Amino acid sequence: MLLRAIATVGSMTLISRLLGFVRDVAVAWALGAGWMADVFFVAFKLPNLFRRLFAEGAFNLAFVPIFAGKLETEDDPDGPHGARTFAAQAQSGLLAVLLLFTIVIELAMPWVVSAIAPGFVDEPQKFNLAVDLVRITFPYLIFISLVSLLGGIMNSLHKFWAAAATPILLNITLITSVFALTPVMASPAHALSWGVALGGVVQLAWMIWHVTKAGWRPKLVRPRLTDDVKRLLKRIAPVAVGAGIYQISLLIDTIIASLLVSGSISYLFYADRLVQLPLGVVGIAVGTALLPLLSRQIKAGDDVKAQDSQNRAVEFALLLTLPAAAALFVMPDTIISTLFERGEFSAEATHKTALALMVFACGLPAYVLVKALAPGYFAREDMSTPIKIGALCVGVNIAIALALMGPLAHVGLAAATVVSQWLNAGLLAFFLMKRGHFHVDAQLKRRLGRTVLSTFLMAGVVWGLDHVLVENLGQSTLEKAGGLLIIVLGGMFTYAISAHVLGAARLGDLKGWMRKS
Repeated sequence: MLLRAIATVGSMTLISRLLGFVRDVAVAWALGAGWMADVFFVAFKLPNLFRRLFAEGAFNLAFVPIFAGKLETEDDPDGPHGARTFAAQAQSGLLAVLLLFTIVIELAMPWVVSAIAPGFVDEPQKFNLAVDLVRITFPYLIFISLVSLLGGIMNSLHKFWAAAATPILLNITLITSVFALTPVMASPAHALSWGVALGGVVQLAWMIWHVTKAGWRPKLVRPRLTDDVKRLLKRIAPVAVGAGIYQISLLIDTIIASLLVSGSISYLFYADRLVQLPLGVVGIAVGTALLPLLSRQIKAGDDVKAQDSQNRAVEFALLLTLPAAAALFVMPDTIISTLFERGEFSAEATHKTALALMVFACGLPAYVLVKALAPGYFAREDMSTPIKIGALCVGVNIAIALALMGPLAHVGLAAATVVSQWLNAGLLAFFLMKRGHFHVDAQLKRRLGRTVLSTFLMAGVVWGLDHVLVENLGQSTLEKAGGLLIIVLGGMFTYAISAHVLGAARLGDLKGWMRKS
């Protein structure tokens, strides 16, 4: 069940991330990496932070263990303490909180922008535009949070694809907005901001249709602070910090980057977008699929299966993440130049973005490990440990970022994020092991070393192909894209063969996991 769920979520996320690249290419062409791009990325950052925390993090991690536990233990889903009743109560309570929160933020937007982009305050044109754009994008939080609740219901029912496909709709909406709304808006940044809000409406309509089709659409009831709702609300904030440390670190980077030269926010944004492909396809898929499975196994008292699920999640995550990190590290300039260097996106922007990408790539395995390890706490309804670890990591990130922003500029901010992520992953693993909730089994130990060796072999081939092709191919978009495709296919072939020969993974194992799942 685990691998099949990972494959379902991962395939939908892969489509979304590929469309996301098309979106980012369109954004780079229209906005480049200048001051207006910085402003839009700040406007996109705030609701997008909550999208990742709620849609892929906090709400899902707080709601699913309770809901899945009720599915496992309650005989009557429509009873006063049943799963269907809890879902309706959670929906109404969440909607009430979100409406109040959104109204407050909209009214306080100048102060909010001052907090998340203090470097804009002394530049009235940037500051005023940022206030306007964030006011347009922020209501997206309401729609995507409701999408998260409905997605949590579908995931708990082992119906993963509908929720996993929702980001695809957002990317399609944003791509359309660049070309359809820009001619009738004040700027491409306005068109994209309205696209964000419209994308939330489209995603919510999609999930309402699917959850209704499954017969599990929650009723709209009067908000009540029942014991279950109180338990849910109390867990959202700590889970957001514990599981969303990466996103919080990126927000800190944005705040500090606003104090640097124009373009710094954009360099970090574009580099992060490249990291988001493997992070989304592997990390988010593993975390999304693992949480409901672990919750049910733990509720049923089956520790053996829970341990196996945790080990296989880590094994599968690293099997796909390590080669992705290596590829991003050894050829960042080629990737950034091919994808973004056209229109308003200059060669200088390519170089500075590539430096950030190299650093972010070093932290990619840690980002994915956090996604694979955090469900070990949340499935056991332990919210305090991740928030303590998260708070420590945020402090470390801030300290390092402030120390490095002078000598290394935006690259120092990326380095601070990476260090905090490795600390986060290490501490999560340490305390799970200390409590006996996670033991690295013989298969994971054996295959991890072989995965690392396969990754080094692949990285060597990718590095060689990159240097040969860059020196011999032209600079047209078609030639650069063809060269990048050759490098990617060569790297994938090398890794697949070496992983099979060395025993890091074999096709028969994958087929066996799928049959057992």
